[in-house]
Amino acid sequence: MKVIVDGVQYHVETYGEGFPLLLLHGFTGDGSTWAPYQDVWGQHSRLIIPDIIGHGNTDAPDDLNRYQIEAVAADLVNILDQLDVKQVDILGYSMGGRLALTIALLYPEKVRKLILESASPGLLTEEERQDRRKKDTELAKLINEQGILSFVDYWENIPLFSTMNALPESNKETIRKQRLANSQKGLANSLLGMGTGSQPSWWEDLSNLGGEVLLLTGEKDQKFLLIAENIKKNCSSATLVVFNETGHAIHVEEIEKFGTIVSDFLLK
Repeated sequence: MKVIVDGVQYHVETYGEGFPLLLLHGFTGDGSTWAPYQDVWGQHSRLIIPDIIGHGNTDAPDDLNRYQIEAVAADLVNILDQLDVKQVDILGYSMGGRLALTIALLYPEKVRKLILESASPGLLTEEERQDRRKKDTELAKLINEQGILSFVDYWENIPLFSTMNALPESNKETIRKQRLANSQKGLANSLLGMGTGSQPSWWEDLSNLGGEVLLLTGEKDQKFLLIAENIKKNCSSATLVVFNETGHAIHVEEIEKFGTIVSDFLLK
């Protein structure tokens, strides 16, 4: 379905029955990220699956302000209101995890349970944020000047996704095809507007999370494993699950185990 929020048309799919579960994909992804889980999770949850602004079949506006993480969080809450959803569970992966955390902190009354897969509360210092903004600006320039094909070639080979090389070729080709279908402008603007260096740091706000929090991270994703361990130290309601021999994209590398752990957390 199409849902319009302040002139931006969002593509949103719904599936299944039960307590609502909002699913938020990562950078370069779209709602199809969660297709392998629809039948399982749809048995106990009403899945709400948007393409985040600048991705998939959702609009990619020129205005960078529309990509600011607080603005996108407000858009998604608006979508929930239009769907007459009073409260949700949220699962967010990477960029979608930062967005999920933003919603949980800014709209605590909307969130029952929070699942963060390979996600970060942001960067602690302004120096770190400036450095990250500089790098994201360079990446956005790469997209705009060399096109999405060159960017995806680069993105698939960064160390963060090295463990995905072990996936079957058919799986890798499906992911690549989906990435290439994104909007060039949408990905560039997402980096500039919603990158880790552009968002607020939520580290000091973690203690304000009221509901249960599940942190999922891969053993081989050392950067985000450390981040998850530090989130747990700052959030008394958080539980951490580490997937052995797994990297950043747990939902791609460990489908069956990932699906079971998420279901168990939502149903307990």
